[in-house]
Amino acid sequence: MAKLTSSERQNAFVIAAIVFGVGLAMAALGRTDVLGVHGVIVMLFSGFILYLIMSSAYGPEPTEDRMASYYDDPTKVGIVLAMFWAVVGMFMGVWIAAQLAWPDLAFDAAWSSFGRLRPVHTSGVIFGFGGNALIATSFHVVQRTSRARLAGQISPWFVLLGFNLFCILAASGYLLGVTQSKEYAEPEWYADLWLVVVWVTYFILYIATIARRKEPHIYVANWYFMAFILVVAILHIVNNLALPISWGSAKSYTIWPGVQDAMVQWWYGHNAVAFFLTAGFLGMLYYYLPVRAQRPIFSYRLSILSFWGITFFYMWAGSHHLHYTALPHWVQTLGMTFSVMLLVPSWASAGNALLTLNGAWHRVRDDATLRFMMAAAVFYGLSTFEGSFMAIRPVNSLSHYTDWTVGHVHAGTLGWVAMISIGSIYSLLPRLQGLKEMYSVKWIDVHFWLHTLGVVFYIASMWI
Repeated sequence: MAKLTSSERQNAFVIAAIVFGVGLAMAALGRTDVLGVHGVIVMLFSGFILYLIMSSAYGPEPTEDRMASYYDDPTKVGIVLAMFWAVVGMFMGVWIAAQLAWPDLAFDAAWSSFGRLRPVHTSGVIFGFGGNALIATSFHVVQRTSRARLAGQISPWFVLLGFNLFCILAASGYLLGVTQSKEYAEPEWYADLWLVVVWVTYFILYIATIARRKEPHIYVANWYFMAFILVVAILHIVNNLALPISWGSAKSYTIWPGVQDAMVQWWYGHNAVAFFLTAGFLGMLYYYLPVRAQRPIFSYRLSILSFWGITFFYMWAGSHHLHYTALPHWVQTLGMTFSVMLLVPSWASAGNALLTLNGAWHRVRDDATLRFMMAAAVFYGLSTFEGSFMAIRPVNSLSHYTDWTVGHVHAGTLGWVAMISIGSIYSLLPRLQGLKEMYSVKWIDVHFWLHTLGVVFYIASMWI
């Protein structure tokens, strides 16, 4: 707040007050419903923001040269929030895994049952950890590659804090038993509407920052981040079109009937993997890996070709989740075909990353942070091959509903998503703090080997 002018603080106060008013309306309309509980949560969240704004209302004005430097405070807070959600999400994962062996760990309570904790785990890791890491790094990357400060002073905070309010509403809703029963799209209608507002603001902020760039070329990492932001917005809006039963109820019904609902859901579900868990994190890879390796990307042209391949092919692949269902056979075949074709741009990206390290393998040996990024590229290549293979109909008949699928998903999330995020954060954080390196390089090395061995043992145990 200290870096905001008095007029900017006033604008922030108005926005927080409006959100507080929305929470008050939710609490009043949903007095006997979970909607009311979420209204109270919105009021508490926005009330805390109002307190922070008011406590600095009469603080000194920021220095005149603030606009000459990059705006990194939202990135720093985003990294902290990503770490928080990583702990929450992975703790929930360990808990529900233990419940499979010791069912009594559900404590005979509804809120702690496997069915309610599992989406807290998946959303906590994917959206809480992954989403905050993406927002934080995208703010950092777009400023450096554009040589321009973020286009807004309040909007970065609105995006970051608004997204975390969505994560809180989602997680608390799961524990209270309120979901749409759509995998990776469980939050109810009011949380979905809030995310649309936040995400549109995010897109406008990102485009506005690129529009004011001093660098004539738009670096490829920004292409991936823009695809991630834009396509996720489209997916989220279309898949979550629903009608609430009343303004005072959390319950809603999707507008999509029967098999169309299944198709739209897995068009969303697989493209959430494509553009949330792939495109955005490829943006990280294409910026932080060359910077850390002190090498230019092996083939810039290949990075552009793989971008368009991923963008086009992925959009058609979702129906491979619905083999042997009521979905028309030709649609299943179309999804299978594009899933196999996806191997080409996916391996192009993984190979491009690994070939960038030619001449820098000594750095990989000595630098655990760079090793995280290298291992992420390897896991990305392996999991995309496995995904294309499992999309083939006869293979899918063997793998579907088995632990092989669970192992595949975690190879992508723990191997690819987590490792590129951790490597990027370890590379980024010291720079933000004006330090040469992280507090302990040895701990990073230990972290790398624990993480790598843990992922390998996890995947192998799922195969067996």
